[in-house]
Amino acid sequence: MRFVQMSSALTVAVVGAATLGGAWYFQLVVGLAPCPLCLEQRVPYYAGVPFALLALLCAAVGNAKLTRVLLAVTGALMATAAALAVYHAGVEWGFWTGPTACSGSGPALSSGNLLQSLQQARVVRCDEAPWRLIGISLAGWNALIATALTFVAFRGVAAR
Repeated sequence: MRFVQMSSALTVAVVGAATLGGAWYFQLVVGLAPCPLCLEQRVPYYAGVPFALLALLCAAVGNAKLTRVLLAVTGALMATAAALAVYHAGVEWGFWTGPTACSGSGPALSSGNLLQSLQQARVVRCDEAPWRLIGISLAGWNALIATALTFVAFRGVAAR
C-alpha cells in the first residue's frame, strides 16, 4: 500500500510539473501565447503538484490516511484539469462555442481611433489550435495527461 501511494504521488507530482514545464516552454521558448482557456487549465496543476508532494511526504512517513486524503484532493484537481482541457479541445474542434472573450469574431472596437484600436487589440483565440501533434492540440494532449493523472492519483487512494 505504501509503495503504491508513494509511486502514485510521485508520478502525479513529476508528470504534473513536467506538464506545466511544457506549457511554459511552448509559451516562452516556442512563442505560442496562451489563450484564457489555456491559462485556466494550468490552475489545477499549480495546486495539484504541491498536494501530490505533500501526499508523497505523508506516505514516506507512514501516514496512510492523510496520504489518501491528499491524493483524493489531487485526483479531484486533475479531474478538473481534464474537464477544462476537454472543454477547450471541444471549442477548438467546433463541438461547442467557447467564451466570447476569446472565440468568435474578435475584439470589440471603440468608436474612437479605429486604426489605433486595431493596432492595440491582442486577442489569442481559444477556438484555434496553433499547434498539433498527430492531429491532437495542446488542449487535447492536456486532456489525455490530466485524465491519466486522475487515475494514477485515485489508484493511490484505493491502495489498501
